[in-house]
Amino acid sequence: QVQLVESGGGLVQAGGSLRLSCAASGFTLDYYAIGWFRQAPGKEREGVSCISSSDGSTYYADSVKGRFTISRDNAKNTVYLQMNSLKPEDTAVYYCATALGCRAHYDYWGQGTQVTVSS
Repeated sequence: QVQLVESGGGLVQAGGSLRLSCAASGFTLDYYAIGWFRQAPGKEREGVSCISSSDGSTYYADSVKGRFTISRDNAKNTVYLQMNSLKPEDTAVYYCATALGCRAHYDYWGQGTQVTVSS
């Protein structure tokens, strides 16, 4: 069964850090680009970051550049999103998803993990 499971969310004070994990089962992440998205209440889902499968290129939304770092550990079939200097506006449900490329259609999605940043 193909599955993506996010973990690592929680409640943190502004300025704090969290590391989200996106673990895959039923398939190998090596061949896929992995994107992180987030959706805050009453807002549209937005792309946060992506890491390609080919050369490990990374992409970030302007709002998180310099604060978030995406990485992948193919041996563990897991992608991470290190989030530092968190702000209240980072509060959202964070999802990971797979695609054949960072700008391609995203096929498989996880269930999401809640990140809440208090001021």
